[in-house]
Amino acid sequence: MMNRLIIALIVCITFQLTHAQEGILGKWKTIDDETGKEKSIVEIYEDNGKVYGKIVEILTKNKTAVCSKCDGDKKGQPILDMVIIEGLEKDDDAYEGGTILNPENGKEYKCRLKIGEDKDTLQVRGYVAFFYKTQYWKRVK
Repeated sequence: MMNRLIIALIVCITFQLTHAQEGILGKWKTIDDETGKEKSIVEIYEDNGKVYGKIVEILTKNKTAVCSKCDGDKKGQPILDMVIIEGLEKDDDAYEGGTILNPENGKEYKCRLKIGEDKDTLQVRGYVAFFYKTQYWKRVK
């Protein structure tokens, strides 16, 4: 009886640790909020305590697209492998304090990422002042 209790406790702790570690890191499928179509896969990763995200796969027909409307060093660069989320830091249950780039219009926005209630949905919010737009990305398993 005691062995079963110990095994059950170990399974519960392992599940909780594995589930807690998933967090926002990993690969996420972006969904166009207007058309509902899948657009890309973004890999979110941590580097020196900050969170970044780069496009690792393009799911639309134009797989060789470049960021023609971007400014600075990203102008004319391939969208594939482009870092579009930069410098976010954990703040309670969200990550914020950084930016997100929309390669379609070349605009950069303040960004906030937060795991949804189902743990496989990522709330991605880009905003300027009090105006914001939210997308929901799905975890790639």
